[in-house]
Amino acid sequence: MKLEYVIKNNELNINQILQKELNVSSRLLYKLFKNNLILLNGSICDTRNFYNIDDVITINFDYEEDNSNIVPKKIDLNIIYEDEWLLIVNKPAGIAVHPSILHYSDSLCNGVKFYFDSIGLKKKIRPVNRLDLNTSGLVVFAKCEYIQEYLISQMKSNLFKKEYLCFCTGIFENKSGTINLPIARKENSIIERCISDNGQISITHYEVLKEFNNYSLVKCVLETGRTHQIRVHMSAIGHPLLGDSLYGSNSNLINRQALHCYQLQFVHPITKKVLNFVVELPLDLKKLKE
Repeated sequence: MKLEYVIKNNELNINQILQKELNVSSRLLYKLFKNNLILLNGSICDTRNFYNIDDVITINFDYEEDNSNIVPKKIDLNIIYEDEWLLIVNKPAGIAVHPSILHYSDSLCNGVKFYFDSIGLKKKIRPVNRLDLNTSGLVVFAKCEYIQEYLISQMKSNLFKKEYLCFCTGIFENKSGTINLPIARKENSIIERCISDNGQISITHYEVLKEFNNYSLVKCVLETGRTHQIRVHMSAIGHPLLGDSLYGSNSNLINRQALHCYQLQFVHPITKKVLNFVVELPLDLKKLKE
């Protein structure tokens, strides 16, 4: 797991190249430098100096990390994509992404830890995006902190595209639109969110794809990624998700909120290729289309 960069601009020193050209954070740069993980033409170097055109900078990310804070648990992972830098999993509903008091050993991270152990990868478990316990769909895991930082940076600049399919109650008057309503944590709750003038900017673009007797299939594209964003926004415009007991009501059609992250698109931090992943609706949501 090594990143190589051929120097094409001798006006920058290596520190500047790493930060400006490769988007290495100051925190990570210090760690790499301290542990002699930055090489020039195969040798440890002083990153403050300037070097020649066509010299090769190598960053070694093969170092081991302590990931003993997460208990390994064998889970049947639906792996959609994997290379030496990334792992992408299609998460079923009913499984948490992160370990917690209630899900100490049965989260998706526990399953990824077991998988990493099985392939001899001693790295921390780093989910890049998050899905609620009862939301299904695509979750990206970074295999080193550089990849995690790079993809989070893409999220902040809206280059990491997330698209969802959901089933909402009722029939929409406006078949497409943008919801721009700020979201904040609800007072006296650690889980629930609400629309608030003091909240963070939250933007959801939506399009109705199909209508049924009393509910609609809707595609949502997130411009921001707030906790419960789609659930809060759809409830705010009078169309809460089917089965969403927190922001709407229970449903006899489905026993969870009808939400699925079906598509992700981002630029691979190493190859710079645009990657696009699409997964089908799970069975419980497919039945809502029948």
